[in-house]
Amino acid sequence: MKKHASPQHCFPLLSIFFAIIPFSSSFDYHQALSNSLLYFETQRSGRLPHNQRVTWRDHSGLTDGLEQGVDLVGGYYDAGDNVKFGLPMAFTVTMLSWGVIEYGQYMASAGEYGHALEAIKWGTDYFIKAHTQPNVLWVQVGDGDTDHYCWQRPEDMTTSRQAYKIDETNPGSEVAGETAAAMAAASIVFRKTNPHYSQLLLHHAQQLFEFGDKYRGKYDKSVGVVSSYYPSVSGYQDELLWAALWLYRATDNQSYLNYVLQNALSFGGITWAISEFSWDVKYAGLQIIASMLLREEKNKVHKPTLEQYLSKAQHYLCACLHKNNRSNVDRTPGGLLYTRQWNNMQYVSNAAFLLTVYSDHLREANQQLNCHGELVGPEEILSFAKSQVDYILGANPMAMSYLVGYGPKYPTKVHHRGSSTESYKHDKGFIGCTQGYDGWYARPHPNPHVLVGALVGGPDVNDRFRDDRGNYVQTEACTYNTAPLVGVFAKLFGLESTELSSNPSLISSW
Repeated sequence: MKKHASPQHCFPLLSIFFAIIPFSSSFDYHQALSNSLLYFETQRSGRLPHNQRVTWRDHSGLTDGLEQGVDLVGGYYDAGDNVKFGLPMAFTVTMLSWGVIEYGQYMASAGEYGHALEAIKWGTDYFIKAHTQPNVLWVQVGDGDTDHYCWQRPEDMTTSRQAYKIDETNPGSEVAGETAAAMAAASIVFRKTNPHYSQLLLHHAQQLFEFGDKYRGKYDKSVGVVSSYYPSVSGYQDELLWAALWLYRATDNQSYLNYVLQNALSFGGITWAISEFSWDVKYAGLQIIASMLLREEKNKVHKPTLEQYLSKAQHYLCACLHKNNRSNVDRTPGGLLYTRQWNNMQYVSNAAFLLTVYSDHLREANQQLNCHGELVGPEEILSFAKSQVDYILGANPMAMSYLVGYGPKYPTKVHHRGSSTESYKHDKGFIGCTQGYDGWYARPHPNPHVLVGALVGGPDVNDRFRDDRGNYVQTEACTYNTAPLVGVFAKLFGLESTELSSNPSLISSW
């Protein structure tokens, strides 16, 4: 747990960009994609479906919201704990949806499209429940402090399941905006396969955006218990711009784009030059999406403002590529992007996704990235994104895959209550609050269950990693770590499989 398209299509009809990116090691991106989607089934809260593939999990949180008179059963646990935090959960769903919008065709060819939609819908079904009135959104179930006192399987929880909401008198524009973005993005995903559900999501997204915009305020002021875990450092302006942009993509309604343009200066959209993208800081993502609107002829009239968005998008991209005059993202000796000590991999996976999407955009537009006069082609950008993914999968000084369950060597003592404890299905004997610490947390052995598809916090600034359950800075995984990788794995799988099928001799280049 951390402290401190075109709207007419399910996914864009992009011309396929195939680049041959030499690398000394080959990775199975199909397997990585399958593993990453399986992880979201591990993190499910609520009553598990009959087609649940992670069989060591069982039903949990079945009385969530009962004390408050609302049904809040479902959703996702954010990490290795048993709390449902609304802001990172919504960001997870936004990124899963964006991945499907961009690369759904590759997921389909890999046989994983249905699993991707199930992962998204598990989150959006919960958001529909949590949005009980136009100006009411339930944004957290459980309490981080009491949760951390105990080491229990989610099936055994005895910790507080208090639910917390935002409303007109207790606003929370960040979480309202991000949840609106998630539902708007998901509405694009489901437009063809489930049009009624798509419209329902869009209705909730529009209401939540209006709520977050009309009653502005920081959500961690209204919901104080979240401040030690997911505080909003960047404020709510980025989430409101982000939500409006996704609503524009979902509806093609000019009023949402006007909001992004008219508030560009006052909300920091064209003033903040940011070198990270995360569940908290959305500026880089919205700047990249806004900049890509310049390709559309109808948006030429907005060129001055969109070009300012482009300038800030270029700052982020060039910082990742180490081509800024200053303010580059640090790298480890092994070449991994390094933003900060705690759960650094979240920034890596997000960067890999944004770089991949932007490389496709440049290829489609027959353009290059301008980094202070140095032009960078889409092939080079995609190659760097791939290097980050390959580092994650094992091309690193530790020869360690940080995607749990992938490859011959990966973390086996992940900081995760459920996977580190005997399955409830095998042993229904109750494990008490501190009993879990004594009997399971302190064990020197690997976790009894492999947390397949989880992306852990990762190595330190010197590429070192200590596989220890108590080393939560490095060994805890989060849903928003893995979510961006789903799209990137799909892209790399599609790239590899199509290229190699058309020319098998190219396999030595991978």
